[in-house]
Amino acid sequence: MIGAGPRGTSVLERLLANWAAAGPAGTLHIDVIDPYPAGPGHVWQPGQSRLYLMNTQSFYPTVIPEDPALAAPLAGHTFDQWRDLQQRHPDPSLTDEERAEVSGLGQADFPSRALYGRYLRSTLEELLTRIPAGVTVDFHPATATSVRHAAAAGADPAAADPVAAQDSAVRFDVVLDDGTVLTVDSVVLALGHLDARLNAEQRELLTAAEELGLLYLPPAAPADVDWSVVPAGEPVLVRGMGLNFFDVMGQLTEGRGGRFLAAEDNAELTYVPSGREPLIIAASRRGTPYRAKATLTGYYPGSVQLRYCTEDAIAKFAESGIRPSFDFDLWPLLHRDAIWAYYSTLARSQPGAVLTDPAEFLRALDESLRPHAHSTGKWENTMESVVAIHVRAAHRLDLLGLAAPLAGRSFGSRSELDAAVVDYLLDDARRSALGENDAVKMAIGALHHGRAVLKTAVADSGITDESWVAGLRGWFESFVEGLASGPPALRAAQLAALARAGVVRFVGPDPKFGVDRRARTFIAASPWVGFGTDESVDGGSGGVLGGAGGAGASSRTGSGAGGAGLGTASGGAGLGAAVAGDSAAGSVAASAMIEALAPANRVAANASPLLEQLLAEGLVRPRLMMSVEGTPVQTSGLDVVPHPYRPLGANGSVTEGIYVLGLQLSAAQWGTAIAAEARPASGPVYRSGQRTLRDADEIARDILGR
Repeated sequence: MIGAGPRGTSVLERLLANWAAAGPAGTLHIDVIDPYPAGPGHVWQPGQSRLYLMNTQSFYPTVIPEDPALAAPLAGHTFDQWRDLQQRHPDPSLTDEERAEVSGLGQADFPSRALYGRYLRSTLEELLTRIPAGVTVDFHPATATSVRHAAAAGADPAAADPVAAQDSAVRFDVVLDDGTVLTVDSVVLALGHLDARLNAEQRELLTAAEELGLLYLPPAAPADVDWSVVPAGEPVLVRGMGLNFFDVMGQLTEGRGGRFLAAEDNAELTYVPSGREPLIIAASRRGTPYRAKATLTGYYPGSVQLRYCTEDAIAKFAESGIRPSFDFDLWPLLHRDAIWAYYSTLARSQPGAVLTDPAEFLRALDESLRPHAHSTGKWENTMESVVAIHVRAAHRLDLLGLAAPLAGRSFGSRSELDAAVVDYLLDDARRSALGENDAVKMAIGALHHGRAVLKTAVADSGITDESWVAGLRGWFESFVEGLASGPPALRAAQLAALARAGVVRFVGPDPKFGVDRRARTFIAASPWVGFGTDESVDGGSGGVLGGAGGAGASSRTGSGAGGAGLGTASGGAGLGAAVAGDSAAGSVAASAMIEALAPANRVAANASPLLEQLLAEGLVRPRLMMSVEGTPVQTSGLDVVPHPYRPLGANGSVTEGIYVLGLQLSAAQWGTAIAAEARPASGPVYRSGQRTLRDADEIARDILGR
């Protein structure tokens, strides 16, 4: 077992459960390899800051399956069951911090990642007290550096085909970085989140930082970063406003002694700085963070039920022998569901937004959404005509626009932009608080439901390669993550408070990034943000903006290709200053830059000695898919065959005896980063919810049957 985080723990649990259920004679030995403590693994270390929150509520995650068709677990609970147990009968080994958090943690609250790590460790410890007869387990706090067929050990890997002539007696030598060599019958790759090599732009920024004495923090797991190196009172450019951004935000504000105070008359917050914060200059493609989660009693809104993008509807494609396209077959179904969720909620919660009788409107809308055989391609036009007749213009849904709230807008100054982002954040937090009574959040709720259905629909080549590349991963993934994978609503309210306190400012949509070597700063600019008269700065020279999109801010500055000639600020960058961090032509400057991104999840780019060896010697290969133009595209994951998932080698044959689980399956499954879902107390139970645990069970049963 290489990797001892949640997925490795799940395979271990399934091996023990299936061994006990079969009651075989003989022995089973399991070696578990991970440089981080088993159970929590790398991401969920119990000692990390409690400001790092999970993105799911207490009732959601589990490493223990609840499927009666699987071998019964020997021990363990869902996280919520464990939380309840600790509140009633606290484990004596819990620290004071863990006791304090768990005592006040509700079923619908967002736990810290540290507490989830404590759950994982407790689950593993309980499992190890129930090891069946004949089973032994050894843990190796080390890194696996290579896996080779034992018969080829010591031979030149290039001299023979290591994937050929495999049989049921195949064995592997697993080499660890402490010099240990383990000879085993099976290998499970449950590698989880890995470091990755920097892309070309990131390498250039790092090189420039080293040459100019700047601070550049590349993509990393937030708990691995020493945030104390970020200077107080100075501007820091933060790229990315997804989930990692809120981790950065928390460490540089609350983590430095700042406090949020709740207003007595509304849900808005006020931030009281400690004086040790930097000035955070936030940048992302949208110009805004992910939308916050709605306040719900369950993972999915109970008032939203899918009518079109259902598991039964998806199954009909397979029954008809059709391999669906995402854009033309699947998205129209989910699009209908999002529209119905929005307008049915609007008619219920804001009947004044409907110009006619709400019931009459919903009947007409229902009819327009039916996928009539003779007018399937025209349903959007029919639906829009119905909406135009029945709904006030200000309340009509622009679904794709929800993910780009600043699209189509330009701003005369950074202050104008900041005010617009604060308005967006406060509106989003207000909508989250309304929960199932907000039409926008329920449209997003339908997308959230639909994502669970789509995970099953698209798995194992369920859609065409072309639509996986151009549709699912090409546009939909980014779109739905920005809407349905956001932080707790508290984070939106906190960010608004920080912006109003002058601790956070924003760059604007479609930013370009670069380095001003003469001024020795990082710079960033948005083509949609001008430079108002309230933000005067001294000019400079030598600035070059680059990155995706080409010509930087030249459309605003009149400079040549790449934005050459952008100046830098000569004056103060203190907290709350109106021109803090501003550079000429509307750009911003900072001597520190943070990539608020996780390392790239691409097997060809992962900085893993083990993956590099397996790829180089042909035991595994990345998955290639064909684009619509017929061009092969290298995907992010390994090429595997189900079930269980085993990798294909360079020559196209299956590498028997090696199994893959988790993030490296991102070319066979979609949404591999999301944990297994505990069975909900009410509402639909989607097959994708415990898919990872069933995958672990398939691996365990195949290993025991070899």
